[in-house]
Amino acid sequence: MLDATTRSGGTATASPRATATELVVPGLAPLPVVTPVAATVDAPGGLAARCARVLRSPWSRFALLVTLLAAAASSVLLFEPQKLLADGWPPQWGGVAAAAVFAVAYGVCTVAFVPRPLLNLAAGALFGSMWGVAAALAGTVLGAGIAFGLGRILGQDALRPLLRGRLLKAADGQLSRHGMRSMLAARLFPGVPFWAANYCAAVSRMGWLPFLAATALGSIPNTAAYVVAGARASSPTSPAFLIAMACITLPALVGAVVAWRKRHHLRRP
Repeated sequence: MLDATTRSGGTATASPRATATELVVPGLAPLPVVTPVAATVDAPGGLAARCARVLRSPWSRFALLVTLLAAAASSVLLFEPQKLLADGWPPQWGGVAAAAVFAVAYGVCTVAFVPRPLLNLAAGALFGSMWGVAAALAGTVLGAGIAFGLGRILGQDALRPLLRGRLLKAADGQLSRHGMRSMLAARLFPGVPFWAANYCAAVSRMGWLPFLAATALGSIPNTAAYVVAGARASSPTSPAFLIAMACITLPALVGAVVAWRKRHHLRRP
């Protein structure tokens, strides 16, 4: 606080933004030293903090998930990558490296809603039975893991409060309490869409390891049947092709019967 004497003899008090002190140097007049004012810090409820909270909110993340999936589905409709895998594959590519590249492309395509049967048939036509099954299974687990991660990080917090219906609660309870066997049954039953099982599991409280293990084990029969059918498509009367078609048809019938007989479990409150 500094006192300034007015012409009338009164004293006026000034309140400067900085505090001034005097620096006395021998032989020189006193020099004022100004202490700088502390920098202004944004309040916790500022605009930047509010924007950050909005971007991190569950519904913002869910909107991002919907945008990514819509973009992936649109890219499939425009570019048809399943045809590229089957018809446009470089003929000089073969062996383990080509199967690994195909597996990565397979996983990305499943996230973009490309039907797995088409990819499995392409794997058999390109690599034969052995390498085709290995590439298709690796791509299946990779695609399921990507979809599960996206759903768990971007969609779970927003969608879990909406699980109020009886059927939704029953499905969530099955996946949360009996995740391994429930997902194993979903993979063995061809009528359950691959992407639907992935995102339902992501919204539930199912763990990563049971989900991936059930996906790998449950996908073996159906994947192998389609791959063998693709590898033997040039000879549709061969025993291998006929057995593969039987392995595709019979699980679908058995799964439909089991689902019909167990339908009362999902109707329990």
